[in-house]
Amino acid sequence: MELILIIGSPIIASIASFFSKKRKTSEMATIIAGAVALAAALFTALKVSSEGVFSPNDYFSVDALGAIIIVMITFIGCTAAAYSISYLRKETEKEIIDFAKVRQYFILFNLFIAAMLLAASTSNPIIMWIAIEGTTLSTAFLISFYNKPSAMEAAWKYLIINSIGLLLGFFGTLLFYTALTHGEGSIFSWDSLMDSAKSLDPMIAKIAFIFVLVGYGTKTGLAPMHTWLPDAHSKAPAPISGLLSGLLLNVAMLAILRFKVVADNAIGGQFTDNLLIWFGLISIVLASFIILVQKNYKRLLAYSSIENMGIAALGIGFGGLGAFAAILHIIYHALAKSLLFFASGNIFLRYSSTKIAKVKGMLSAIPATSLVFIIGFLTIVGVPPFGIFMTKFYILSEGLKIHPVQTIIALAAFVIIFIGFLTHAAAMLFGNVPEGISKEKENKLTIIPLAVLIIVFVVLSVYLPQPLKILIDSVLIKYQ
Repeated sequence: MELILIIGSPIIASIASFFSKKRKTSEMATIIAGAVALAAALFTALKVSSEGVFSPNDYFSVDALGAIIIVMITFIGCTAAAYSISYLRKETEKEIIDFAKVRQYFILFNLFIAAMLLAASTSNPIIMWIAIEGTTLSTAFLISFYNKPSAMEAAWKYLIINSIGLLLGFFGTLLFYTALTHGEGSIFSWDSLMDSAKSLDPMIAKIAFIFVLVGYGTKTGLAPMHTWLPDAHSKAPAPISGLLSGLLLNVAMLAILRFKVVADNAIGGQFTDNLLIWFGLISIVLASFIILVQKNYKRLLAYSSIENMGIAALGIGFGGLGAFAAILHIIYHALAKSLLFFASGNIFLRYSSTKIAKVKGMLSAIPATSLVFIIGFLTIVGVPPFGIFMTKFYILSEGLKIHPVQTIIALAAFVIIFIGFLTHAAAMLFGNVPEGISKEKENKLTIIPLAVLIIVFVVLSVYLPQPLKILIDSVLIKYQ
């Protein structure tokens, strides 16, 4: 019943939006669906923390990591839905979009959420692949939402690169499938793969994981497969950019981790750990230099997403305390990056530009959003006492024990990223407001969802609820 509510609610909201003739119908359906899915997700997570796994049938199973991802999707999805309503209303007032576009947005928004929830809750690797491919189709239309040539180009780039990447991931999945012991009633699932992993030829296991890492790593935004990400994130509506960065990348990382535990059971963990370390390090270093010279604040946030997924990959590769910190980092990054992309939406609504050079005097023009942006900036670069500081600290401390050279390189890249973010943030926050920029009061409805994200982030930075601790510990037991 819980999974029916979790996955079915956004699907029903999408159908309601399709048939709606008033925008309030789409808005209310999306908010109600989000609230129902969140309540069911929290109930499921509590059940998993107490029972270990929730498996209602052969095709659906929620383990600890799946429960964490599902709660993240439903919570951030709720805040994105609330923010989308006020954001799209403002764009309608400015005659950027009309009702037909609003209806299209909510149809695709809910399908996107449903596809991610299906990917996180299924026990079948093929269904997961189909669901993640489904996110590609729904979000491609959202990236091209404004029908501008640059947005259309970004959407096609996103569609082609991710489809090719997922085809490679599918080939890796089929190679893992060769390990499955076919018997009466056997079903292709993560558990059956684990049970049969020892029978997989080590060389095939290595090749299969490389295909999976490159394939799903494309969706995760790991360098050098990241090339779609800056364009897509910068052209999509701000709420969708938040979901792409805060949620979709983590769903793809979930797929990588599920295959990693199978590969580790076949060949040991050293091979997969080394791959994750190097892909993570390349992502961090590449993002650091581009962040330093970036001229577009949404692309700046996009490259920060590449960096942070690199950090998560690095922590998982380091293992031990680093892996614990990596799971926490995924949670913190989802909250912080969604917050920053929603804030970028407020900036765009006021300045009508995503170029850093055209955004000056934010503290005077949009003081509430500026405060949110400052907090988001401090969190994402890892300033204490925010949670990302601790996750970076734990990952680096673990890395110094076993991979000191790679760790020092990552630390140097973090310094460059901090300098880049500080330079760009200062340029946007201070100075004189350009002529023609309105100084009207900000809409509270575009601030409240951001405030909710800040509160949750701060609370989780200083206090981890016991069920969440149990879930993270369970993840480490299974995936290490």
